[in-house]
Amino acid sequence: MFEQHDLLNRARQTVSAARKSLPVIATASATALVLTLGLGAPARADEAGAKSMLKAMSDYLAAQKNISFEYDTNLEVVTKDHQKLLLASSGEVDLSRPDKFRATRKGGFANVEMVFDGKVLTLLGKDANAYAQVDAPGTVDQLVDALRDKYHKPVPGADLLLSNVYDELMHDVKNVKDLGSGVIGGTECDHLAFRAKDVDWQIWIAQGEHPYPCRYVITSIGIAQGPQYSIQISDWEAGTDAKADDFAFKAPAGAKKIDVKELRDIDELPSHFAPGGGK
Repeated sequence: MFEQHDLLNRARQTVSAARKSLPVIATASATALVLTLGLGAPARADEAGAKSMLKAMSDYLAAQKNISFEYDTNLEVVTKDHQKLLLASSGEVDLSRPDKFRATRKGGFANVEMVFDGKVLTLLGKDANAYAQVDAPGTVDQLVDALRDKYHKPVPGADLLLSNVYDELMHDVKNVKDLGSGVIGGTECDHLAFRAKDVDWQIWIAQGEHPYPCRYVITSIGIAQGPQYSIQISDWEAGTDAKADDFAFKAPAGAKKIDVKELRDIDELPSHFAPGGGK
């Protein structure tokens, strides 16, 4: 389930990605890399080229009427005593511009489906077999804003689903780096890094004729221990290759219709992980 504000807010408030212990040689190499990037302009740090690749990705995404993919997210919570807890979830997304959307997310705390037919938004808690519906006529862009601002139920990675990804991602960016190539899920990608006012973020974009996002990572630079959120995309399909979906909600047998305020734990962050709480 994907506006940068969603991920930025998540990064600012509650998220951080755990770093595994590295061998001494690897740690030394990483330190040397950090020093190199900090002291001068690397050969690959081509700001204009990086912006051009990000713009190409944005234009490609905007041109796709139909998109479908699977995803994995990692949301790291930092407790009051500085312990890092990583929350993982997976799901699928189907999008038909301008106003059709379906997403699923399954994690350790919830099993959720979201369906939007251009007029009505349905949120289904599969484990509770309960659903809520609200009138939300408009586009997918408008839906993303409403979910975040009105219902406080953001779509994971929503910035990558909007009609103008480039402008959303580049807001407040003050430093850009092209870090060369990387491989995500067997796909060779261009690896770009950006620094904005409150966060650092990186994106890996598939090389070739279909420059879709393969991985997107946001790190808060204003919170101790650098909380981080990441989403990795797989099984990307677009255009006529994307899976067909009628985007009509069909309630499961025995499902109970409830008010949207009664739905619990359908966000990536479960209720007992309250920001600023004791958990």
